[in-house]
Amino acid sequence: MKTIDFYLDFISPYAWLGFDALPRALEGISHRVVHKPVLFAAMLKHHGQLGPAEIPAKRDWTYRQVLWLARQQGTPLQLPTQHPFNPLGLLRLATACDVDGEPSRYVCEKIFRHVWCTGQDAADPERLAALTAELAPAQDPGSAQVKQALQTHAQKAIAEGVFGVPSWVVDGRVFWGQDALPMLRAYLLGDAWFDGPDWQAPAHCAAGVRR
Repeated sequence: MKTIDFYLDFISPYAWLGFDALPRALEGISHRVVHKPVLFAAMLKHHGQLGPAEIPAKRDWTYRQVLWLARQQGTPLQLPTQHPFNPLGLLRLATACDVDGEPSRYVCEKIFRHVWCTGQDAADPERLAALTAELAPAQDPGSAQVKQALQTHAQKAIAEGVFGVPSWVVDGRVFWGQDALPMLRAYLLGDAWFDGPDWQAPAHCAAGVRR
């Protein structure tokens, strides 16, 4: 049975789409998924990138595309009243719901739906308080231990080569994005392609221009 580390941030609509589609993608495969909340902004800062919602034209396209993808795969999705927003409260809540900082699928789904299925302000303090009361976390979301666990997830993700969310890491291989699920499934089913030269091809393609 393979263990899959699932790096996610509730701010990402693609993470919600990937989360909802994951059970279908892994149907019939023996596996264990470990959910690891991470602050996407920390990854962007590390890699010197802007987020999709920080580029106006890309922001518009992102929202249109995720609404289309949601309809195509049958996933409920409503844009929140504000996006991007500060997801730290939700990330800390998720992390606090497990003593090891690895929330269950139930907890993650509750939080994803809080963001992407109501059309409301995802960071509203009253809504966050109500969600916290409902989930009854095992730890204080504002504790130093929870904050450290969240930072540790991000540090490990970056060390493993993760640069965005959603990302699934298995056997040291990174599968990024909701559209990588068929590729992840093929790997877990033992597709020989992953042992061939194409997986290593990027190492043999030099960067011709750097900015």
